[in-house]
Amino acid sequence: MLSAWHTRRSGNAPTINRPTAPEEAYREHVPETPRSPLALAALATVAIPGLDIVATRPPRNPGADFDVVGVLDASRRRWIVRAPRRASAGAALEGEVSLLKQLAAAVDGGALSFDVPRPAGFAPLPEGGRAMVYPQLQGTPLDLASLRPGPGLAAQIGRAIASLHELDATVVGDAGLPVYDADSYRRRRLSEVDEAAQTGYVPSALLRRWEHALENVTLWRFRATPVHGDLAAEHVLVADGDVVAILDWSDARVADPADDLAWLLAAAPEESLDSILEAYSLARTERGDDHLADRAVLAGELALVRWLMYGVRARDGRVIDEAIEMLRQLEEDVADAPPLGQVEPVLTEPIGEEEWSEDDHDEAIDAGDSTGHRAGVLVGDDAETGDLSELRALREEHHDPPEPAGAEIRVGDERPARRGDDETPTVQLPPLT
Repeated sequence: MLSAWHTRRSGNAPTINRPTAPEEAYREHVPETPRSPLALAALATVAIPGLDIVATRPPRNPGADFDVVGVLDASRRRWIVRAPRRASAGAALEGEVSLLKQLAAAVDGGALSFDVPRPAGFAPLPEGGRAMVYPQLQGTPLDLASLRPGPGLAAQIGRAIASLHELDATVVGDAGLPVYDADSYRRRRLSEVDEAAQTGYVPSALLRRWEHALENVTLWRFRATPVHGDLAAEHVLVADGDVVAILDWSDARVADPADDLAWLLAAAPEESLDSILEAYSLARTERGDDHLADRAVLAGELALVRWLMYGVRARDGRVIDEAIEMLRQLEEDVADAPPLGQVEPVLTEPIGEEEWSEDDHDEAIDAGDSTGHRAGVLVGDDAETGDLSELRALREEHHDPPEPAGAEIRVGDERPARRGDDETPTVQLPPLT
């Protein structure tokens, strides 16, 4: 399962300074200014009437699509305010809100082993859409570097992801979020690669690598499951060695379960991966997905394509440059790697003549029969000249009547086995003269 590991990538790459070609002029656009913490706190008081905010704190990891801030009220309760920055993020938030109701029911029913955000109120935004406010969940963001092999937190992560993948697909479908089967998801991935190729920023070696994997249908035999779609360390909250909550569900869908393992294969300590994947596999009822790790590696690589296309759509030159540099580094990392899904044959060293000693020859003779013929070689074979007088003596000893020239000895005859018989169905002996 783990044969697909081949690279580790850092999260932030340096910016490339290149001359700006005419077709790249649009990349100089700077994204809109994020909302201030005070503006988000004001939205919280609209979403929850009577809420008395006394303090704000910046989010642990602000996202690219949402403005997020934490607030503290007069009763020392902590809240999270989350407001979309653009219309597409606003639409994703609406789907997330519907899904969170279903997930909360799964948590309360014991189907999920972790908690999820539970919206407490909403505030309309001047440009359209709405902001969501929910009680802050317990726990701190996962520190991947702290993972160790064994039955501890690493195994808990595997079980938590598996509990999500065990949910019925209708949980996501009823929320109006995308639903794919294996083949439609493969074709969607292929379309993403084709779209990225048209930008001219993706190295041709990577395009060939990805197209080979996406056209290899044997890799895409799996049962689609509910997936988070954007799992990362900052979205997984832990406490006391357990996964207690998972955040940010705006990319959830029914798709490839490998997507939710990609971030771990790319960034988790290698010694912890066996524990994660073993716990995940044991917690799943679905068996036989031999290429789960291969697709997880592919999903991790295609995350760079998604980042590139995000920068292209947002016209964010910094993001595009960062994605181009990461793609270049990935090209170097996989230059000598086999194609995804390819199983390397296990070869053994042949025994050379210089390694074949007289003792070996004697042992081979002993393994055959007492007359000195090698095991598995019939008297009369082209590989060794037979002694015809010896054959006559053997036949007379067993009182066999003379057989006509060209007679065959067939395995399964009732008479006792003699030297020269083996598992070969039919053996043609030379005529006796």
